[in-house]
Amino acid sequence: MTNPAHPQKILVAGATGTVGRQVVAELLDRGHTVRALTRDPGRARASLPAGTEVVRGDLTDPAGLAPALEGVTGLHLITFGGEYKAPLETGPEIVALAREAGVRRITVLNGGGDTPLQDAVQESGLAWTVLMPVEFMANALEWADGIRAEDTVGEPFTDRLSAMVHEADIGAVAAVALTEDGHDREKYLITGPEVLSLQDKVDTLAKARGRDIALTELTPDEAVSRWRAAGLPQDVVDFLLDVYGNTPPEGRTVVDTVRRVTGRPARTFAEWAAEHAPAFRA
Repeated sequence: MTNPAHPQKILVAGATGTVGRQVVAELLDRGHTVRALTRDPGRARASLPAGTEVVRGDLTDPAGLAPALEGVTGLHLITFGGEYKAPLETGPEIVALAREAGVRRITVLNGGGDTPLQDAVQESGLAWTVLMPVEFMANALEWADGIRAEDTVGEPFTDRLSAMVHEADIGAVAAVALTEDGHDREKYLITGPEVLSLQDKVDTLAKARGRDIALTELTPDEAVSRWRAAGLPQDVVDFLLDVYGNTPPEGRTVVDTVRRVTGRPARTFAEWAAEHAPAFRA
């Protein structure tokens, strides 16, 4: 753990999510105080690192956020909320409360495209940083059941490429932007250190778990049927078809944001696979 000269108190929304828990961990490791905002404090306390202050709150209901913001210097926000993860429309109210509480810096985890909350933050007059990560390495956990049961991964568009990023590196970039100067009005595209094919990913997981994994190509129709059977809503199915079949250059091009912002290299997928190997073993 580092000991900053000026430890700060940061409020993290979405603290139990894939990225949020990494923001929490990185801030704690850097010696800051973390207040986690959650709708379910009991569950959050069980899953977050020791030393995290957990408070009840909901970004869809800003009226109750004032106590959570008391004494906070930095605020990490997500752009979707509520039971159905709809784009948050409460940005102006959240920003007004943050300004009144004396918040100095805000980070926004971009979930794809501009949103009302992100727009409100960018128009707030406060220091802000937008985090724009590409594919999470943690998405590979979606393959865990199939790998454990059948030693196989079935995916469409198997020739697609990805500069996938370790979620801990997203957390590290957020922690720096929330506690240090020099990141105001930046929109940071965040990638891993290498471009990987699906076969690269599968081979890396196989090496980490110590057992071969077969990659099977699905047709788009087969993939759609599988996603619908898994309960994915149509808008998510449409998004997956588009991003997998037409991955934009940003998603398959390495940038050095992690090194520039944090001073350390981005973590590799091999490192991620070694950390999570038990999830892929029967």
